[in-house]
Amino acid sequence: MPRIKVRLITDADIPAAINLLTRGYGPGGAEPGPARPRSFWEHIFSYLRLRPLHAGELPRFGYVIDSDGELVGILLLIFSTIWENGKAKIRCGGSGLYVDPAFRMYAPLLIRKASSIRDATILNLTPAEHTFRIIEALSYVRYCDGIFVSIPLFSRAPKDAPVSVVDVHTKLDVSLDPHDRDLLLEHADCGCTSLWCITPQGAHPFVFRSRQLKKVSCAQQLVYCRNVDDFVRFARPIGLFLARHTGRFLVVLDANDPVQGLVGKYFAGKANRFFCGSDRPRLGDLAYTEISLFGIGV
Repeated sequence: MPRIKVRLITDADIPAAINLLTRGYGPGGAEPGPARPRSFWEHIFSYLRLRPLHAGELPRFGYVIDSDGELVGILLLIFSTIWENGKAKIRCGGSGLYVDPAFRMYAPLLIRKASSIRDATILNLTPAEHTFRIIEALSYVRYCDGIFVSIPLFSRAPKDAPVSVVDVHTKLDVSLDPHDRDLLLEHADCGCTSLWCITPQGAHPFVFRSRQLKKVSCAQQLVYCRNVDDFVRFARPIGLFLARHTGRFLVVLDANDPVQGLVGKYFAGKANRFFCGSDRPRLGDLAYTEISLFGIGV
């Protein structure tokens, strides 16, 4: 019998970890979904290596299943600090889970290891359908199972105040929340469209990620806003900005029901989002996840 252990990913593991992920997700790999070449995983490890570590000795990369010195399973993790009402909270999301077929029985060990991290909300945003029962048995709760595809240009213009929409790199003579500013800038560096909606009352942050619908690149995924009501309020000016600067006219939101105030259609069962921990994630916030940073799942 091989000796099985779950341990932290080290710098020395990276080449073998990339081989493992490419074996699972590359062309002809065992995992469903679009093929992810070796360069894709190299980029993710480069990004994670440069991110600052959080207090409390949290993993930089995640965990592996080690079988007599050979890597046979892996779970990549992204840790981030989320600020809400002036309080910092730790959130962790997976960005890649793969276990070689002969060792699939040990996959729950990886998920359990992540869910045991104290004082953190653990996200599982893009699970394969065959893993639903496993993660639910490990105390994960589904908080979203649908999407709403909106046409923001068909929304009414806000009447309460003039609104201007600008790119995050625009120099502004208004007060900006420093945590929101850093979030927008980091996501822009990762290929997202980050913008501010400016009103006389202040600046409202938004982040969007290009995505496909039925394998056609025609939409943007809302990956961050303070509140979905903010997007409903500013949908038309945001829609105009996205149409002019990205050529996309559709915006997809995570939702559990049709979104009042938006023109579009709700699709149940199209987004299965799970979490583990005391802080239930809010809809409209996929910041610092595999979806927003790397485009996984969109």
